[in-house]
Amino acid sequence: MDGVVEALHEDPHMLDVADTGFLVNTGKQLILVDAGAGTWWGGEAFGRLAGSLSSAGYTPEEVDIVLVTHLHSDHIGGLTTQDGKRVFPNADVYVAKPESDFWLSPEIAAKAPKDAQPFFQSAQDIAAPYIKAGKWHTFSGSEPIVDGMRLVPLPGHTPGHTGYEFSSKGQKILFWGDIVHALRVQLQHPEVTAIFDIDQTAAAATRHQLLPKLAREDVLIAGPHMNFPALGRLRKEGSGYSWAPVIFTDQWDKR
Repeated sequence: MDGVVEALHEDPHMLDVADTGFLVNTGKQLILVDAGAGTWWGGEAFGRLAGSLSSAGYTPEEVDIVLVTHLHSDHIGGLTTQDGKRVFPNADVYVAKPESDFWLSPEIAAKAPKDAQPFFQSAQDIAAPYIKAGKWHTFSGSEPIVDGMRLVPLPGHTPGHTGYEFSSKGQKILFWGDIVHALRVQLQHPEVTAIFDIDQTAAAATRHQLLPKLAREDVLIAGPHMNFPALGRLRKEGSGYSWAPVIFTDQWDKR
């Protein structure tokens, strides 16, 4: 906590919360990775994903597939309106089977601590219209869903927490879900876990295993809770890591 206080003096915005969904255009399909919070979490601070899609020249109806890293409401709330309508009416939703089985189980929900009950209820309410429409799909292993995409199990945060690695022309991008919540803390101290991690030991172990590999291989990372642009790479720095965000420009150097 001393490090957090010190960092806050340097940057009073370091604890700003980002919550991002990502659109992948493969040339054949439009694929959304996570869908943001919608109106299910964070009050009116979020819920801008559909509008952002429109600004980028797309409509929710055009999205073919939604890949979900896990079923916390800040990652799936954008799928469904509060009155139970599908925001992406033509999309098939994919999630790991252990994840779906856990959060959508009335039996597990009934035994969960009281402060965890809303997570179960929102997951069930958000998934319901897709299940009813036959648009909810689960995967158990490495079965192919999208060409050029590999499933990456990232256990700890939730029972079926999964990353999605896309490859193209020798480059890779990993959509890593909730590997990192607090950039300024957990990159320097990967052993620090978040209260939302169901298995904190496993979450820390996953981070310790994943971060050096990503830094070594210079993999592009899409992190829903990284500050805008939420795309970047890891650089080894001392005993931890630093974040090198992608720099956005309106011009490309074609040399």
